[in-house]
Amino acid sequence: MRITLESDYALRIISVLAECGTVVDASTLAEKTSVSQRFALKILHKLVQGNIVSSYKGVNGGYKLKADPALITLKSVIELIDGPIAIVRCLESSETCSMNSDKTACIYHHIFDKISLELAAKLQNITIEDVLTKRIQI
Repeated sequence: MRITLESDYALRIISVLAECGTVVDASTLAEKTSVSQRFALKILHKLVQGNIVSSYKGVNGGYKLKADPALITLKSVIELIDGPIAIVRCLESSETCSMNSDKTACIYHHIFDKISLELAAKLQNITIEDVLTKRIQI
């Protein structure tokens, strides 16, 4: 599993919204995050669907952070955009594992599962507020 550019951009967009604290239009968000407006809109749609961001229509419309930055974890954003954290495909579903009839026989499955769980736990313990205030415990 690789954290995609889309997740990276989503984290940037959320950080800008958290810093502003007000409604910000899509073009301003795109400019401040160095993301194309079209891609920013796609990401914002997912963030609205995930109840992290609120959308406002009209002349003074735009986007505002809906959730508290202290409650938004890196894990929640990455999973909203990219899906469950799994460093190898065989952890995602049985169809992607060549040993799907007996995953317990594969030592690599156990190793990668443990690493994925540790990574997910670390990402769960870092919030947007931690990042913005530079209080990151790694």
